[in-house]
Amino acid sequence: MQRDALALQGDALTLYRDALALHRDALTLYRDALALQGDALTLYRDALALQAIAKFSSLRINEMLY
Repeated sequence: MQRDALALQGDALTLYRDALALHRDALTLYRDALALQGDALTLYRDALALQAIAKFSSLRINEMLY
């Protein structure tokens, strides 16, 4: 009986360790997702800056043509 209780306790500890590992993996994935979101925002900001430069250049060219 004591052996069964120790076996169950060992199983519980193994499950707890596995749960902690899954939690760590989930946090790692969340961190990676946040980093990707930050990269996407940076790319979006750069795209907006390039659009602004293109629009400004277009306006300057139009002014020079007139």
